Amino acid sequence: MTDKAKTGLDLLREPFAANHISKLPKPTKAQTDDLKAAMDRKDFSLGIRCQLCGAFHHKDVVHLDYVGHAALTDRLLDADPNWSWEPVAFRDGLPAFDQTGGLWIKLTVCGVTRLGYGHAASKSNQDPGAREKEVIGDALRNAAMRFGAALDLWHKGDLHGDADGDSDTPAQEPAPASKPASKAASRETYDRLSRANRALTTEAEFNKFWAIPENQDAAKSLPADWRQTLKAEKDDMAAELREKAAAKAADDDDFPGDESDHPNSKAA
Repeated sequence: MTDKAKTGLDLLREPFAANHISKLPKPTKAQTDDLKAAMDRKDFSLGIRCQLCGAFHHKDVVHLDYVGHAALTDRLLDADPNWSWEPVAFRDGLPAFDQTGGLWIKLTVCGVTRLGYGHAASKSNQDPGAREKEVIGDALRNAAMRFGAALDLWHKGDLHGDADGDSDTPAQEPAPASKPASKAASRETYDRLSRANRALTTEAEFNKFWAIPENQDAAKSLPADWRQTLKAEKDDMAAELREKAAAKAADDDDFPGDESDHPNSKAA
C-alpha cells in the first residue's frame, strides 16, 4: 500500500526535488575586487563561466544551495492555492521597508500566518524595482522556512538523521555539548551575521559586535565553507572601515587653525 500523498502544511515540509534547487554564488568583496582588477588588465584567468550557477565569477567562489522564488511559489500553490502575503507595515500606502532596506512580511498558508524578513544588497546598474523584488523573494523564503519549507537547505546538515533506517533502531545518543556544532549551523545564522557585518559603519561598532561571545560562537558553529566566506567578509569590512577612518582623519587634518576654524566645531 502506497503512502497517502501529503497536502497543505504537511506538503510544505516535503524536500524539494533536485531540479528545484539552485546554486547561489557568494563571492567576497576581495574576490570581486580582484576579478575586476584582473579584467581591467585583460587577464581572464581569475574568472570562470560557472557550470553550477551559469554566472561569470571568481574561480574560488563558494556556492550555497537555495530554492528560488518560482520553485517556492509553485510549492505554496500546491499546498494552498489561496496562500497570500502582506507587509507588516505600510508607509504612504506602500510596503514599509526598514532603514536598511529590509522588509518584514506576514505569510498566510492554510489559514496560518507567520512572520518573515527579507533583505538584499543594492547592485550597480540594477533595473528599477529589481532590489525590491529580490527583497520580497528573500522574505517569502524566510517566512516559508517557518512552515518547514526547505529546512534541510537552511540547516546545511543532516536534519533528520538516518531517515531510511529501521524505525526499531534506537536513536543515537546526543552529541556532547562540547562537540563542534558546524554540521548543525543554519543558513539563518550565516545570513544574520553577514547582514549585521555589512550594516556596521565604524571600527568601534565592528570591534564591539565581533567581541560579543555569542556572535563569536555562532560564527564558529558554521560549516567550514560558510565560516571561510564569513571570515573573508569580516576582513573586507574591517579594511573598509579602517580606510574610512583614515580618510576622515586625513580630511580633518586638512583644516588649519584651531578648533574654532573647523566646520564641525560648535564654538561660536
